[in-house]
Parts: sequence; C-alpha cells; structure tokens
Amino acid sequence: MPGGLVALLDDVSIIARAAAASVDDISVAASKAGSKTAGVVIDDAAVTPSYVTGLSPARELPIIWNITKGSLKNKLIILLPGALLLSWLLPSAIIFILMLGGAYLSYEGAEKVMEKLGGQKHGKTVDDKIDDPVAFEKQRISGAIRTDLILSAEIMAITLNEVASEDFIVRAGVLAVVGIGVTFAVYGAVALIVKLDDIGLHLREKASATAQAFGNFLVNSVPYLLIFLSFIGTIAMLWVGGGIILHGTHELGFDGLYDIAHGAEYAVKSATGAMSGFLGWLTYAAFSALVGLALGFVIAILLHKVLKVGNTHGHG
Repeated sequence: MPGGLVALLDDVSIIARAAAASVDDISVAASKAGSKTAGVVIDDAAVTPSYVTGLSPARELPIIWNITKGSLKNKLIILLPGALLLSWLLPSAIIFILMLGGAYLSYEGAEKVMEKLGGQKHGKTVDDKIDDPVAFEKQRISGAIRTDLILSAEIMAITLNEVASEDFIVRAGVLAVVGIGVTFAVYGAVALIVKLDDIGLHLREKASATAQAFGNFLVNSVPYLLIFLSFIGTIAMLWVGGGIILHGTHELGFDGLYDIAHGAEYAVKSATGAMSGFLGWLTYAAFSALVGLALGFVIAILLHKVLKVGNTHGHG
C-alpha cells in the first residue's frame, strides 16, 4: 500500500496489535498513536485548510473546532459502535467498507481535477457571491465533516481488522484511543497551518529584526503554502483512494491491477540505485493515483452526467 494516509493505516495496525496485548496497554497505544500520525496529518491537513480559505480570520479557529467536534462524533458516536457491531455480526464486510471509502476518496480527488481543468464546479466556492455567510460557513463545515467521516472510517476499519479477535473492552478501548489521538493530532496541525499568517503579523510587530524577518516570511509564504497543500491534498486523495482499491481487489482475489502495480514497482527498484526504495514507492503511488483518477472520473461522470445528481458535499 502507498504512503500518506495508507502508511498511517499500516502504523495503526501495529498500534492496535500492541494495545490488544492487554487492557493496560491501551494507554501505551495512545502515546504511540500520537507519534505515528504523520501520514494522516499530511493528508487531512492538506485538505482541511481549504474549508476556511477566504473566510474571516476570526472564524477560522471556530470553524476548525466545529470540524474537530464533528470528527470526534464521527469516530466515537457513529463509527466506534458501528465497528464493534460489525465485528460481531459481519466481520467479512470490513474490506468492502474500506473499498467504498477508497471509491469516495477517488471521486473527491477526480472531481477536484475536473474543476481545475475547467469543468463545472459543484457547490459554492469563496470566489462566488456569498449571500448568506452563516449558511455558507455551515456548508463548509458539513462538507469537511463528511470528508472526515470517510478518512475516519478507513482508520477505524483497519484498526478493527487488527483487534477483531480480542474481547469487547480491548476492541472498544483501542478504537477510542486511536480515534481521539488521530483527531487532535490532525486538527491541531490544521489550526496551526491556518493561523501561520496571524503569527507572522504578530512577529512583524516585534523589536527584533530577526523576528520581523521571520514574520514577513510567514505572511508572504502562507498563500503559497495553502495552494501547495491543496495540490498535495488532491494527489493524496487519489493515491490513497486508488491504493485502497488496489489492495481491496487483491484481498478479494482479483490480482490484475495489483500485480501490474507491484510489477512496475519492482522493475523500478531493480533498475535504480541508492534511491530505489523511494522511486519504487513513488511508482506504486503514481499507479495508485492513476487508478484512483480513472475510477473517480467514472463515478463523477456517472453521478453528474448520467444520473444528474448535484454535488452535496460542498468542497471549496
């Protein structure tokens, strides 16, 4: 499986196994989760700032806090009980839930690509005239929470897969610890990113020339950082979504695409030197992104051109 969020899912598997050793180990898993969330922080942090871009700076942190609360509700009220019930009644369904999430991420990423290429925009953006700022803000928050639900479901499903054979208390504890730890790591990072310009403005008022210079650097670089993160976020959704689809089809016994992807990865590894590991991973990630893009295009065309379904997830 490729890097980014998918790398995190592998790390979560390790965390879950360690926590399942005993109920006491759940507290140990919490600290490990805090140090192993780099993948999901990059992926989610790349997407979430777009939900506050262009809005009043005074509303940025309240919006992120509302998204954080929505994310916690996703994990602890919806996904945790659902995951426990699923592990009891139908554990074989986990792989299909993961693939549904992968398809959704592929659709989200492909739709963003289509919009960048001049396709129709679905939902209001900050470039449109906003008649009702309160309603627009609520739309942004609900869109972010819906996207978070998919990412959260992926994390919880992988965690559950690792501890499904453990007793109820351990399963519930591990799911709760991983869910809470990831949520605060992700949205804490997002809050820092969107307030970097305010930090820069504060530093520019300091007497120190060094502080002023760094403040200027932050203020001038934040717009470019947000553009870069938006670009990375789109790529991340495609490679993560496509990677989940590749892995899922392999688990279900359909190895065609999976074998091609790994064949290309190994060919690149064998043909390169010191950078073979990175270039091999990059090849697999690129193939995963292409799979995600192709699948996402099909889903977007089916929804918007064939079924005439309007966009309801409101990304900006």
